[in-house]
Amino acid sequence: MDSGNGMNDPQGGADFSRYILDRMRQLEERNLALREQKDRVEGEKRVIENQKLKFEREARKLRSELERLRVGPMIVGTVLEVLDESRVIVKSSTGPRFVVNLSQFIEEEIKPGVQVGLNQQSFAVMCVLPSSRDPAVFGMEVEEAPNVEFSQIGGLDIQIAEIREIVELPLKRPDLFQAVGIEPPKGVLLHGPPGTGKTILAKAVANSTEATFLRVVGSELVQKYIGEGARLVRELFEMAKMESPTIIFIDELDAIGARRLDGATSGDREVQRTLMQLLAEMDGFDPRGEVKLIAATNRLDMLDPALLRPGRFDRVIEIPMPNREARESILKIHISGMNLDDGVDPKVIVGITEGSSGADLKALATEAGMFAIREERTIVYQSDFENAAVKILPKARVSEPAELVRQYV
Repeated sequence: MDSGNGMNDPQGGADFSRYILDRMRQLEERNLALREQKDRVEGEKRVIENQKLKFEREARKLRSELERLRVGPMIVGTVLEVLDESRVIVKSSTGPRFVVNLSQFIEEEIKPGVQVGLNQQSFAVMCVLPSSRDPAVFGMEVEEAPNVEFSQIGGLDIQIAEIREIVELPLKRPDLFQAVGIEPPKGVLLHGPPGTGKTILAKAVANSTEATFLRVVGSELVQKYIGEGARLVRELFEMAKMESPTIIFIDELDAIGARRLDGATSGDREVQRTLMQLLAEMDGFDPRGEVKLIAATNRLDMLDPALLRPGRFDRVIEIPMPNREARESILKIHISGMNLDDGVDPKVIVGITEGSSGADLKALATEAGMFAIREERTIVYQSDFENAAVKILPKARVSEPAELVRQYV
């Protein structure tokens, strides 16, 4: 045998073994790196596939939106009569009436009076439209109850009891009226001089009841075009029925409820149309349900007699000018949160406010606080109230001596 053969050389065999081991280790490392690269490429592939699906969905959405925009506009129509399951009689917004087919994709119930969308070419009914409502009617709803409670109203205990038993009791305890066998009152009219508390009573009702409260000023129902005011009144009561139990408060009712006279102008006749629609809604053919009506006015003598008859306003409540006891109660409410001097005597203040309304007393308390603020004081004195009375109350008698003033109380 050849002694130079490396196979018989132990040193050469060891080197070859190390070479094989090193090569295997390199291959394993290369294999591991390729596996990591493969996993990374597969992850990137999944991300790209997800992005592809996202872009495909977005492309389909854009194509659908493009097709929708390419479709011609539909004509607004009103269903007059349902003939059978597939045909109806409609009146288009352009005027003529048509017998048209119904689309098979309509799931809503088709009944007379419903607004629908008509195909521009075939006039087929394509969809049912929501009932139209004037945005002004939705704006009449009071979403947040006023921060006024009955305890904050002074001198009107009898009136508060009457309005609560008319408005609140039928909504909270209808079983009492069923047991007695009478229908609950439908409405109440508040009348009296300005500043006596008519609107604040309505605010307290809105705060004390859980019913939907709709507030509208009478002048808002006076519109320029013929029939617009009557339409607002009709939609107001329709919304009240949908949201029932509901309380409708119409402030300054004399703006649309004035007495109807002969020889009226065109503007007066439009106001009278609005009034007639209001009369029909108050005591019309259709029942009002749980819809209560509160109205307020300063001029009861101007109202039309048709408004005042029973069945429309079942109770007419007078809100009079406050007497001495009522003025004292009102003043104590307005000054309860003020930082007063110990020498402030409410009885003396009430004595110099003869003939003042509740609004005058509130303004008096505010002006007295302003006198203190002008002098950078945090305490309100009796003299501040007397100076405020001289400034804002024309009937104030503060010019008389204090001893004579106290004789009035």
